[in-house]
Amino acid sequence: MAAAAPAPRLSNHWSYEGETGPVNWGRINADWTKCGSGTRQSPIDLRDGMKVDLEQITFDYRQSGFNVVDNGHTIQVAVGFGNYITVQNRSYELVQFHFHRPSEERINGRGTEMVVHLVHKDAEGRLAIVAVLLERGAQNSMIQTVWNNLPLEKNDTVTPSVTLDVNHILPAKRDYFTFMGSLTEPPCTEGVLWLVMKQPMPASPAQMALFSRLYPLNARPIQPGGGRVVKESN
Repeated sequence: MAAAAPAPRLSNHWSYEGETGPVNWGRINADWTKCGSGTRQSPIDLRDGMKVDLEQITFDYRQSGFNVVDNGHTIQVAVGFGNYITVQNRSYELVQFHFHRPSEERINGRGTEMVVHLVHKDAEGRLAIVAVLLERGAQNSMIQTVWNNLPLEKNDTVTPSVTLDVNHILPAKRDYFTFMGSLTEPPCTEGVLWLVMKQPMPASPAQMALFSRLYPLNARPIQPGGGRVVKESN
């Protein structure tokens, strides 16, 4: 008897352009079908939000150890235990944050040069992502600490001896938009609580330029709103 043909391997390679770009993510891997068929995908253009008295997000961030990896899609920073947000009576721990250029989110059609996504997970595995838009301005001390410790090679991890205070990436004004969406990269998992801060934070032109040398474009295009509810702080 002839041996059975091996099962086709699923590709895990994706990118932001060309044949492995966003329009094809849902066809590259069977586990990524939501990227093409999902109805609650991110990012979206935040417009016509319902203005309500949203509760404040409670941020409980502290000086933490961290490591930095260039994972081939972005610069990603994993932080030590003990950094939390509380929102909608639920507590989520900060797992990692990473950067996109340009911003994936838009507010009334307008994006910014970059965005940082702070990815949190609760005890049951639910995700909440805080998005902080970045505009050109003064140098940001937290970003500079990350840039000072960039790995020399993709997929290498640097674990510095210094600590990081993620509070330094948060705006003073904490008004925000919120909606249910997805991860903005494969597998595009839905059921993610998004919290997009209205006030951008500054990063210096030199800080922006450094990231653009590594990743001139790593943003997923805007996805259909699909009639979902978007709330925003009054």
